[in-house]
Amino acid sequence: MPNIKSSTELRNNYNKISNLCHETREPIFITKNGQGDIAIMSIEAYEMLCGKMELYKLLDEGRKDILEGRTQPFEEAMDEILRELENE
Repeated sequence: MPNIKSSTELRNNYNKISNLCHETREPIFITKNGQGDIAIMSIEAYEMLCGKMELYKLLDEGRKDILEGRTQPFEEAMDEILRELENE
């Protein structure tokens, strides 16, 4: 269930809400005049979310490569990776 707080509560209890963000690692939704306004989260949760989005992007690129026939046998791919590692 989403955690919802008012903007007044955020203003009056910033430290409590900040601690809640860090403890739950979930966004907290802030309302203004009874309507949804913003979502806040800890930096750690934000970085994790960005990492997931980057992973989804890479997976989608791989899926598109497969659909468009841009593939190579596993052995060739591994040989290429090993050559690149040796050149570092």
